[in-house]
Amino acid sequence: MAANLSGKVFIVTGGFGALGRAVGEELVKRGARVALLDRSDSAGAGVPSATLAIGGVDLGDEAAAGAALARVREQLGAIDGLVNVAGGFAWETLQSGAVSTWDRMYEINLRTAVVASQAALPHLLERTGGRIVNVGALASVKAGTGMGAYAASKAGVARFTEALAEELKDTGITVNAVLPSIIDTPANRKDMPDADPTRWVTPQALAAVIAFLLSDESAPITGACLPVAGRV
Repeated sequence: MAANLSGKVFIVTGGFGALGRAVGEELVKRGARVALLDRSDSAGAGVPSATLAIGGVDLGDEAAAGAALARVREQLGAIDGLVNVAGGFAWETLQSGAVSTWDRMYEINLRTAVVASQAALPHLLERTGGRIVNVGALASVKAGTGMGAYAASKAGVARFTEALAEELKDTGITVNAVLPSIIDTPANRKDMPDADPTRWVTPQALAAVIAFLLSDESAPITGACLPVAGRV
């Protein structure tokens, strides 16, 4: 039976993207109220109508993140959990690439998670059983050619997850991460036309794993970096 999230309020960063929308849909389906935050100004099509959509949020900026979370708290009454989906990908070899790519991957994959989590903590500490779920990557465990900058930033997400879980262990707040392989999105299908997407992880399947980690049933789990690899 799917975990019931009725009465809970969750924030999903990167909420206007394929995975963010899928997570929002899954959480709403399980009874939660959901706020989707995104850097984009426009939610576009496919964003669940039952969610609070807040665009134009620079999650790398502490003041902007704090203001956005305070707005969620004011409009939805509480914050029970945070899902850090916001991020991006770059394939680039070191020989032909730029060091600035490493900075960019850090900014959008790790810094956004750190800043959003710090902004969420005062709100989570007001509640019982707060949850933070970060979206890492299987590439953080073993990186291939051209994956250095991306994998390094996602390895940072994994270590951040572990450290914050230890920091919050006695508060009742759990911190975990999912490590997907390739997510079956339109963008990935376009970039890899010769691949077999049936071996990938669907956004909906990954969203269901995230929903479990947000649930009361996941209370004994913290500091975990859970591979969600499909058949890759």
